[in-house]
Amino acid sequence: MPTKPAVSNTPSLRSWPRSVAFRVIAFSTVWAILTLVVIFTLITTLYRQASERGFDSLLSAHLFNLIGSVGVSESGQLTGAPDLGDLRFSEPNSGWYWSVEPASEGVHGDLHSSSMTKAIPSPSVAEVPFNASFQRSYSADGIEGEQLEVFESEFVLDAKNRAARFRVMGNQTELEQEIATFQRRLLTYLSLFGVGMIAINAIAILLGLQPLRRVRNALAMVREGTAQRLDGRFPAEIEPLANETNALIENNRRIVERSRTQVGNLAHSLKTPLAVLLNEGRALGGAKGQLIAEQAASMQKQVDHYLQRARVAAQRDSVVYRTPVAPLVQRMVRVLQKLNPHTALSLSLPATDIVFAGEREDLEELLGNLLDNAMKWARSAVAVSVKPVADEEGAARLFEISIEDDGPGIPDDKAREVLQRGRRLDETKPGSGLGLAIVADLVNEYGGVLALERSVMGGLKAMVRLRSLQ
Repeated sequence: MPTKPAVSNTPSLRSWPRSVAFRVIAFSTVWAILTLVVIFTLITTLYRQASERGFDSLLSAHLFNLIGSVGVSESGQLTGAPDLGDLRFSEPNSGWYWSVEPASEGVHGDLHSSSMTKAIPSPSVAEVPFNASFQRSYSADGIEGEQLEVFESEFVLDAKNRAARFRVMGNQTELEQEIATFQRRLLTYLSLFGVGMIAINAIAILLGLQPLRRVRNALAMVREGTAQRLDGRFPAEIEPLANETNALIENNRRIVERSRTQVGNLAHSLKTPLAVLLNEGRALGGAKGQLIAEQAASMQKQVDHYLQRARVAAQRDSVVYRTPVAPLVQRMVRVLQKLNPHTALSLSLPATDIVFAGEREDLEELLGNLLDNAMKWARSAVAVSVKPVADEEGAARLFEISIEDDGPGIPDDKAREVLQRGRRLDETKPGSGLGLAIVADLVNEYGGVLALERSVMGGLKAMVRLRSLQ
């Protein structure tokens, strides 16, 4: 059914992608994640480079220490008891080793660390050549399958040009494990920091957008009629919006009042001429006088009808009208019950309060015409019920009024016909034939629905569905 959408204070899941808060929080979250990823990558890269430089510097220092601790005897035997100051060189298969081997004729024997329980092969000079300082470095597999970084140098030991090959090996797998441990800790700390930063950022954004929620709530109060304008102090960025909205509300009110004034002036200006015509027709008498009186009366009814429609159209889109339904229906039922004591009139109201989004006079005229029509045609009973109705989104933004009687009812093929102005199916009953047409016009102006159906009581069931305020 065509109704105006009600303002909801809670955004639905489908509206979140269009939410300013969602977009800002999502953008800041993505940016924070990207920033933390870059920071993580940068720190781990710098840590790896520093660790590898320190590792290489340590092996180089051990190599020079080893060279200074080894000599050669007159017989060519390698001699010395190197102490590199690291207990890992004495722990078997620790991944930290050193060795000294002959590199020229006249040198024999070899020395190695106590941690080295098995010979570790080295690549040929063709595969890994020495640099200008007679040094080279390469990777090798350790005794326990660990990865080794090897620093190697050939050094002349005496004046006879007898040389030896010195090797110092460090556990590169141990280095990689230390780097991995650092990365895991850094990732944990950055993740905790990121979650906290995103949460604080989201809270700050939501708090920063709180004035917009205040504006929305204030507009809802204006729409529901509980406030006349947007009141309160707003931030400098939002205050112009609130001022413009208040100006719009005031302009809307002036338009409604001006329309009311114009309608009243028109009614007053037409009232006297029509009354004169009506009186003159009656005074003239005869067929012509009766014709003039009837046409003047018909003109008066039509003018009243269209003035009513103009008044409703002038205020239907206003945001300050609200009418509690239950008290109005109860009062009208009591009045009609007194006027029709022989007709049983029952009323069913919901437990929840329903507020009509329109003027009290319009709802009174709508109900008055429907109740008057039901009481006129009912044989002995009329039933009135009011209940809330859910809209297409499942929210109770509509309400329904049903008025049933046990009269003769209206044939299905005549239901549309009785809604025409001045059309009456039974000329024996008193009336102008405008009642249901006025109801149809009022319902249409408010964007509602009017349905005429067969009642379970045997007569007519008139059902009206209109918009309510939450």
